[in-house]
Formats: sequence, structure tokens, C-alpha cells
Amino acid sequence: MGYNTYIQLIQNLVRKKTEIISGTMGKEVERAQIAVNKAKEGKKVVMVSSGDPGVYGMAGIVLEVAAKDQNPIQVNIIPGVTAATAVSAILGAPLVSDFSVISLSDLLTPWEKIERRLEMAAQADVSIVLYNPRSQGRIEPLAKAYEIMTKHIKPDTPVGIVRQAGREGENYIITTLKNMLNEKIDMVTTIIVGNSATKVVSGKMVTARGYDLNR
Repeated sequence: MGYNTYIQLIQNLVRKKTEIISGTMGKEVERAQIAVNKAKEGKKVVMVSSGDPGVYGMAGIVLEVAAKDQNPIQVNIIPGVTAATAVSAILGAPLVSDFSVISLSDLLTPWEKIERRLEMAAQADVSIVLYNPRSQGRIEPLAKAYEIMTKHIKPDTPVGIVRQAGREGENYIITTLKNMLNEKIDMVTTIIVGNSATKVVSGKMVTARGYDLNR
């Protein structure tokens, strides 16, 4: 079971005669309920999620739905690789110190709360990972996030932009906060904004942890 796109990405892993149930965004609760019902019938059910199921994934809603039943089923969560760490590896090592991960999607989180988190992360001088930065119907959130970050983060701070991480067509660019909005950014993009200790070393982003390299 899973979102249409994710099911398509793992077609080569699905055994023949396996029952496949897929759906669209916004139907997560319904899919979780179907998964629980199938498991109660004695079937082995796999809920496919993107990245790591516990990071903006389906693990939470499945656990919540399963817990509503008087005889809750056993749920095993298999860890994966979330976009933050996948993108970090592509860009270099921008997350070796403290960092914050913030989704700019306001479908489930009020924008006021997202703004507050952005403000605090930008002031805290931690690297910032931005999920769901922009879509055809959501242009303003990234522009607003940019305004907030530029109040507290220097314009020449390195910024890494990765599209299609781990998928066909993967590509990335390292630019600066000042020029970030000039790049192509959409829903399959993850952005990492460095902190004051982030620099570009041999074409890769590196956030220094404070080691003495001259020993």
C-alpha cells in the first residue's frame, strides 16, 4: 500500500500476485485504516512511505489508527533514508553539526507555526533543511521563508539545492542564500541552508565542527 508515485518507484521489488493498493495525496488516513483492516484479516501488509517512514511519513498515522482498535495489530517500522540525510550526502557534509528540518507545506501545519519555526531556526544559527519548498499552487511560502532567513542569515551563506534525490534525473547545485530563489525549485526539491560555519570545499558544502586541522 502507498502513494501512487512511491508504488511505481518500487515495482521491480514487488512479488507477483501481490495485492497492490495505491492512492493519492490527502487519503493517508483512509489508506492507514485499510492497511490495519487487511492486517486484522491475517495478511502481511507493507505500507510504503518515502524516505524514512517516521520522518514526514506514514508511521505515525498507522500507529494512531492501529491503536484505536480494541485488539491492536503489531506494527513494525523499518527505518529508511530521509531526504535530509540523502541530500546532505549529495551536497557534501552540511549537517555534521546541529540542524533543523522544516516543511513549508501548510496542508497539515498552520503557516503561522511554520513561520515561527523558521524565525527561531534562522536566529539559532543552525543549518536549515527545507522540505516541500514550492509547488505550482504554493509559490508564496518559499518567498516568505526567504524573507525570514535573510533577516538573520548572511547573504553569502552556502545553500544546496537538490532535485530528485536518489531518483532518476537527480541533480544539484550549490549557490548562496542571496541567489537561492533564482534556481529551479519544486516539490521534488530539498534545500539545505548552511549556518555561519558552512563553507564550500572542493565543490562540496561542509559545515565545520571546530576541529583543529593544524595539529
